[in-house]
Amino acid sequence: MTFIHKYSFEEKTKILLEYQTGVHGFRELCRIYGMAEQALKDWIRLYETFGLQGLQTGNSTSYYPKEVKEAAVQDYLNGHLPVKEILKKYKIRSNTQLRKWVLKYNGHKELKSSQTGGTMIMTKGRKTSFDERVEIVQYCIEHDHNYTKTAERYKISYQQARSYTVKYEKNGIDALRDRRGRKKPTEEMSEIEKLRAENKLLRAEKERAEMEISFLKKLDEIERRRG
Repeated sequence: MTFIHKYSFEEKTKILLEYQTGVHGFRELCRIYGMAEQALKDWIRLYETFGLQGLQTGNSTSYYPKEVKEAAVQDYLNGHLPVKEILKKYKIRSNTQLRKWVLKYNGHKELKSSQTGGTMIMTKGRKTSFDERVEIVQYCIEHDHNYTKTAERYKISYQQARSYTVKYEKNGIDALRDRRGRKKPTEEMSEIEKLRAENKLLRAEKERAEMEISFLKKLDEIERRRG
């Protein structure tokens, strides 16, 4: 009987650190640690998609709205993107999850919004102010783009949490402004207000990056002491 080693979070992080810093090549790492190449590919994808949190297992159940499932399935069936890119685009943890949705869709079964941890996430959004949207995106970035956690905290829909964050990261602070019903120029926010909001979000991004760098440096120091 073949023994399958279950890698801890620390082991996964160490292996990824060695890969990213060029200590060992991809195939060499797989040989040294006796792991399948697909496993390492999955860890790299999860880290690129979710950050360090993506390397943890069994911490929470991901939530996917019906619209996200349907869009992912359509991209898969139409061949618009490689499977790896679909998983990253829609923040799907595994290829198995995507294939289950495809099978259900092809079987003419409805793709329903998921639940997480026994708690129903709001599927209908609520109106939010510009300041709220800035705060929501800041929190989401600081928490590894955990849209479920963000939606629960701010009592908004999962789709809102994802949409605000994606819009900001793609088009900047202006994308969080709601221009519906705007008629008067005086209603536009001042340059100072805009800069304050931008600084808040940039600080969140910087702090998140610094946390990851600090963690990886500490792990590297531990490994050097062991050596």
